[in-house]
Amino acid sequence: MRLVLFGAPGSGKGTQAARLKQDLGIPHISTGDLLRAEIKAESELGKKAKSIMDAGQLLSDDIMLGIIEDRLGQADAKPGFILDGYPRNLAQAEALDAVLARIGQPLDVVIKLDVPNEAIVDRCVVRFNKEGRPDDNPDTVKKRLAIYADQTAPVAAFYEKRGKLKVVDGVGELDDVTARIKTALGQTTAASA
Repeated sequence: MRLVLFGAPGSGKGTQAARLKQDLGIPHISTGDLLRAEIKAESELGKKAKSIMDAGQLLSDDIMLGIIEDRLGQADAKPGFILDGYPRNLAQAEALDAVLARIGQPLDVVIKLDVPNEAIVDRCVVRFNKEGRPDDNPDTVKKRLAIYADQTAPVAAFYEKRGKLKVVDGVGELDDVTARIKTALGQTTAASA
């Protein structure tokens, strides 16, 4: 299963991916986690990424695609993957499709977690207070949501036209949201069988 979890920042993509990876037996590939590891290592990419992320901006498409392509080339991703946090714009979606076609691993499905902005801001405030992640600062979250609406939301239509998009209500108890995703995945698996 090759799947993208898609949605606004704070919609629960990472939480749901962590829950699904065990059931599906495939790695959760989070661009956020990959970038945070670079920041923690204080690599040149990490330093550059930190300043961009702290300002609530997105990294360039070339940087992100290189990170993703490298990760998808690792052995544990060969049977499939859960991609979280990428693609974030139409150019990235097109580039990802090209990379996946080249490595013979086209996407099976894109799950969009649908969560209202007010709920996202509330979730991020809680996470900011618990974990202190600078990209969860309420002002930064609002900037990220504006960027998402402008640049990332159109990616849903890109995948919908390709018959890959499934929209799942991302509000509610974690188990309920996970069950909705599994139902959508079951429909996808049945449709492709």
